[in-house]
Amino acid sequence: MSKVVADISVSLDGYVTGPDPGLEHGLGTGGELLHAWARQPTDVDARVLGGAVRATGAVLMGRRTFDVVDGPYGWGDPLGYGSAREQAQTPPVFVVTHVPPPAVRRPELFTFITDGPAAAVEHARTVAGDGDIVVMGGADLIGQATDEGLLDELRLHLVPLLLGAGTRLFAHARPRQWEPVETHFSPLATHLTYRAIT
Repeated sequence: MSKVVADISVSLDGYVTGPDPGLEHGLGTGGELLHAWARQPTDVDARVLGGAVRATGAVLMGRRTFDVVDGPYGWGDPLGYGSAREQAQTPPVFVVTHVPPPAVRRPELFTFITDGPAAAVEHARTVAGDGDIVVMGGADLIGQATDEGLLDELRLHLVPLLLGAGTRLFAHARPRQWEPVETHFSPLATHLTYRAIT
């Protein structure tokens, strides 16, 4: 059965975007540095990213992440899921939202789920095969998936950066223990994998 994995870059002070994220600057002011490890990876970063992309069977994202991804500065050709160096065919993407958008720039990529993260995971299982179901963001969706006990693994890419403000990961999380299972170091990020303790 597919694993459900949250995968996100985070600053040392716990932010997954800088201040003022929006359509033009999806990661906010200074937030693009959170993904330097994926855009210009070292060999270690490339191995981590490549392994994660190849293992992905389906992707979940929240509405704010979708609005950026489908916006004018979002995913296009050749940019999509993964990176320019380790580009893969974009897997099926399920967007968790209360209201689907009236128009979608790339409708072939997205399915909209209006009845919550657990329902989105079940939809993703129908297409993921043995691949991972990756909750890529944003922080709110990852928080919901964590609180609902949907995650099997948590992959954090800890970037040596202080943003000072932005969107905090786990701003309102319920207490939960995680078991560390894997660590990879590069100058751009420390890649940490944790397994949920049930």
